[in-house]
Amino acid sequence: MKTAESPKNKLKLFEIALLAGLAVFLASGGLALRAQAQLADRVVRLHVLANSDGEEDQALKLLVRDRVLARATELLTRAGDRTEAESLLRAALPELEALAARELRANGCDYPVTAELTDTEFPTREYDGFTLPAGEYLALRVVIGEGAGRNWWCVVFPPLCTAASADVPAAALAAGLTEEQVGLITEEDRGYVLKFKAVEWWEEIRARLEGGEN
Repeated sequence: MKTAESPKNKLKLFEIALLAGLAVFLASGGLALRAQAQLADRVVRLHVLANSDGEEDQALKLLVRDRVLARATELLTRAGDRTEAESLLRAALPELEALAARELRANGCDYPVTAELTDTEFPTREYDGFTLPAGEYLALRVVIGEGAGRNWWCVVFPPLCTAASADVPAAALAAGLTEEQVGLITEEDRGYVLKFKAVEWWEEIRARLEGGEN
């Protein structure tokens, strides 16, 4: 004759299941962070910050974006990997900054503008045909005026900003991304949602710990 399981035993079983689930999540989070870091080593993002959220400033942001993106894409046709892309962009920073300033002046604006390559924190971001997990990425940052308005993000290397949705996998593979990485960003990897959430969770923990140290 079976005896009823005591509430105490049920609680223990629940705790064991909860700890097991947490262990799996932590392990998947660690793997997801490693996948994000490896992905970041192969891409350069473009980040254009508008002076403000005003209608005119937002329109100027898009004009500057188009000008900088066109020239950066042209330069990066010679890049075979992220290292070469970074080298080409660093050498071209004065030119890209001058192009942005010229575009502003052509539209009657005298805002200062800066262009730099810097490591930047990004949230998970969906684009046309691909998604990138949250984390730190090397970015070509173009800051217009105060840089306090809504900004524009994409990926300048590989040239995913300008690639049609159907061409994203080929462009990513050509730039050195692995098939696994391409599957992750194009959401062919069915576990991408959980992996991206794990990365976001870990990034939040890291940010809080770093904030506590300051």
